[in-house]
Amino acid sequence: MKKILITDTNIVNEGKTIRGDVYVEDGIIQSIGGSQRREADITIEGSGKYLFPGLIDDQVHFREPGLTHKGDIYSESKAAVAGGVTSYMEMPNTVPQTTSIALLEEKFARASQTSLANYSFYLGATNDNLEELLKVDPTRVCGIKVFQGSSTGDMLVDDPDALENIFAKCKLLIATHSENDTIIKHNFEKFRKKYGEDIPVRFHPQIRSAEACFDASKKVVALARKYGTKLHVLHISTARELMLFENSLPLAQKRITAEACVHHLWFSEEDYPSKGTLIKWNPAIKSVEDRNALLEGLLEGRIDVIATDHAPHTLEEKNSSYLKAPSGGPLVQHSLVALLELYHRKKISLEQIAQKTSHNVAILFEIEKRGFIREGYYADLVLVDLDQPWTVTQANILAKCGWSPFEGQVFRSKVTHTIVSGHLAYESGKFNEQVKGQRLTFSRKI
Repeated sequence: MKKILITDTNIVNEGKTIRGDVYVEDGIIQSIGGSQRREADITIEGSGKYLFPGLIDDQVHFREPGLTHKGDIYSESKAAVAGGVTSYMEMPNTVPQTTSIALLEEKFARASQTSLANYSFYLGATNDNLEELLKVDPTRVCGIKVFQGSSTGDMLVDDPDALENIFAKCKLLIATHSENDTIIKHNFEKFRKKYGEDIPVRFHPQIRSAEACFDASKKVVALARKYGTKLHVLHISTARELMLFENSLPLAQKRITAEACVHHLWFSEEDYPSKGTLIKWNPAIKSVEDRNALLEGLLEGRIDVIATDHAPHTLEEKNSSYLKAPSGGPLVQHSLVALLELYHRKKISLEQIAQKTSHNVAILFEIEKRGFIREGYYADLVLVDLDQPWTVTQANILAKCGWSPFEGQVFRSKVTHTIVSGHLAYESGKFNEQVKGQRLTFSRKI
């Protein structure tokens, strides 16, 4: 590993921003702050720029195996690195679905060969694989994923007894996609009777409604409280759900936590006329009031982390009618710059971005030696110029699907360098792919 010296930069870390140097050797941060006269193989001039801990995205779909026409571990991790995401946790709804230890380890093996970012993978829960879930090594796997609502793929846990057993017996963190499928189906039939096969996409948030989200989230929160389960509710999309989560405890003491996604913080139902099915996600993007409440909940601590739910589909698939278009879209390349745009709009601070995208993810998942700019920690770092405007175009989109809901958006900030486990993986639009990312490990005592 090459020695790296980042000079005279603004270091955004642990609630404050200081100016100084950062020195990296053997993949590890050796010293922080001041003017360090160190010999280095690579010197990066950081003056005027801002250094963040690399983002840790706790919810992505990279589509490998089986759906690689949409994306794969290599292509999507490359897009992630270009966006400052140095670590990710990937979901099990691939083909085949990752519902066994053997299939899970196949993913880890593939990532070790191709992933440019650090990685972990969830084991998927089904109605009948509890024995497999209990075999997971908590120090080497990020968590268990439970789909309460049918989404992309077929992994719905809809047996109440199976769901309760999972919460009663699994000691590992459980991450849930919480939507009530019965409510969704009822809503869908109502709109189908009125519109037939031509349901306008603007009704997506009424079909996958706030009620469906709240009901499912309430159910898993109750189960987690009953059994003391460590629960993480993914992609909160409604104001009403916020009442289920508290902000009075330090994150390390919480057993029930929540995540918000970039698209729910950025878009609202007012964007459906212009974006159409390109912003069809599950859970649905909802009202302006919901979006504003999510940001408020994020800042006050009811929502603990920000992720993307990066879920690429081909443009041909997304340009289908509402009934045929799959839910999801690519976001990892643009998550940090979108959040920095919210900073420019005075909606969130730089320190809060670092906290919600990196520090808190590391604390919540108990990731070993990542998520902070600290001496002795792995050097997962992203350097940003806050005043280098650029426009998202098809020519600079790196996700394999080749499109973005942000296409045409001018972002004022730009990622200039990304360091992954001490390796300079990305610099000014160029990649060094000689060193791959590392498997995340977890300091859990279960």
